[in-house]
Amino acid sequence: GSSRIEEACDIYARAANMFKMAKNWSAAGNAFCQAAQLHLQLQSKHDAATNFVDAGNAFKKADPQEAINCLIRAIEIYTDMGRFTIAAKHHISIAEIYETELVDIEKAIAHYEQAADYYKGEESNSSANKCLLKVATYAAQLEQYQKAVEIYEQVGTSAMDSPLLKYSAKEYFFKAALCHFCIDMLNAKLAVQKYEEMFPAFTDSRECKLVKKLLDAHEEQNIDGYTDAVKEYDSISRLDQWLTTMLLRIKKTI
Repeated sequence: GSSRIEEACDIYARAANMFKMAKNWSAAGNAFCQAAQLHLQLQSKHDAATNFVDAGNAFKKADPQEAINCLIRAIEIYTDMGRFTIAAKHHISIAEIYETELVDIEKAIAHYEQAADYYKGEESNSSANKCLLKVATYAAQLEQYQKAVEIYEQVGTSAMDSPLLKYSAKEYFFKAALCHFCIDMLNAKLAVQKYEEMFPAFTDSRECKLVKKLLDAHEEQNIDGYTDAVKEYDSISRLDQWLTTMLLRIKKTI
């Protein structure tokens, strides 16, 4: 009967929490999964999804692939219920496991893209853009420059129209210009002109000045000019790993 199944659910959940206290993560994950399956028998979708998430969080510490499997089960239930915002959140959790634990960047990208789609559908544009910027970062690292350019331009254009985000638009146009540079120098030159027309504040930014100096160095095949421009920029705005990688790729073209 359903009352016996409910009782079993409670017992599994209590066992799972005791396993968590003992730091026996796999056993905790399995117990939460059993509780989730029983909740599905009772048609308690929300409780089942919650238990699958709990199982995923336990498995994260012992078996990343099993954590992903549990989170996908939860996502299926949430999307079936029309809870797309919470489904997006769990897609991000899966992307992070692929980033850090399993180091499969293509799969991380796919889950960030899915999260962005769900957020867009729910009009959560700033959350969608955060996910898309992750996609752009990795796309550029994987030399999928055109994909990265499209995202940076899209996010930059939407930031440009927002009084709160306007300041960050120059960073996105800067990154788009560097991706263009990796495809073709003329592409980059035209892109910078386009960004200056669209967003006049870009012209006076350190980022725009750096790209122009890199373009000049490329045109003159002047490696010293390149080095000086990068050093000057680095002394004011510290280079992060992504930017360092992109600048080294550009250096090879000079």
